[in-house]
Amino acid sequence: MAKRIVLFIVGLITWCVLNWPPDWQHITVGVLVAAFVDFIVADLFTKGAAGFSHPHRWWYFIFCYVPIFFWELVKTNIDVAIRVLHPRLPINPGIVKVKTTLKSDVALTFLCCSITLTPGTMVVDIDREAGILYVHWIDVKTQDMEAATKLVVGRFERILTKIFD
Repeated sequence: MAKRIVLFIVGLITWCVLNWPPDWQHITVGVLVAAFVDFIVADLFTKGAAGFSHPHRWWYFIFCYVPIFFWELVKTNIDVAIRVLHPRLPINPGIVKVKTTLKSDVALTFLCCSITLTPGTMVVDIDREAGILYVHWIDVKTQDMEAATKLVVGRFERILTKIFD
């Protein structure tokens, strides 16, 4: 039940932020939409996220994960833009194998989305049992799994472990 309440509140807050400034009509529709979304997807979307309601985890999410994610997003956007605008298009694409210690579905989903949303990398496959992610990388710097893990996954995994696992 706590999962459903958290999803409803997050959905309602998101609705209100997207429809700023909120008035009673927008809030009424937001309550209906958040309740509908909660009813339809709560069992799928919030599986394993019950511990996320702890304030300590929210603090790590808001003040650690979000700034690091946005910093990586800016850095990789600039890197990809430079590569595209460079006359010789200096890319070395390939798929690398990286290891993760994250176990929960929500943590793995956040990690894969974080990697995929930063330009130049994209998760193409997951081996949950072995804890392996296969990542397409626009500029493969190393094929060594340890070094690739540090470069691709290391920036997010430590924080996501504190938030979800």
